[in-house]
Amino acid sequence: MTRQEITAFYAKHYKRLYNSSYRIVGNGADAEEIMHDTILKFLEMEVPPQDDFQISAWLIRTCIRKSIDKVRRQKRTNLFLEDYEENTKTLGSKVSGLKGETADAQKERQIVMKAEKVKEALGRMADPYRVILTLMLIEGYDYQEIAEITMQKEATIRSQFSRGKTKLLELLQQENVNY
Repeated sequence: MTRQEITAFYAKHYKRLYNSSYRIVGNGADAEEIMHDTILKFLEMEVPPQDDFQISAWLIRTCIRKSIDKVRRQKRTNLFLEDYEENTKTLGSKVSGLKGETADAQKERQIVMKAEKVKEALGRMADPYRVILTLMLIEGYDYQEIAEITMQKEATIRSQFSRGKTKLLELLQQENVNY
């Protein structure tokens, strides 16, 4: 396609795709990104449909699928963040209000405080490391499960976990937390 044909194609389909996506994701920026991704995916096809009806049907179907995928990813992210916040609040409530505690209670309090420091350090780490370490250490997933969730190779997950663990330990050592 020439630049003029692409511009005409975009002008013909962008409103419908944007509106369909916006109704699903509820966010203008996300809807625009999905609309652009859909059009790009169509333009990159080796053998695109030729009939106008088939083109329109393919575009809207693909746009809707991408929009639903975006909502699902956002929902998983929100659930993860909510669980993370609840765990943090639960640990915080265990730490506060412990007076006249026994040796075991003091030990438990120290463990909880160290866990809080680890979570704080995790929150400051770069995205891939933070996600992998959180899934592994806090959520209890294994390498294979994380690879399926993130759609990456298991070897990649292993190396990111190893690098992330090293960076986490460095952060904790900077804060003088003994592990």
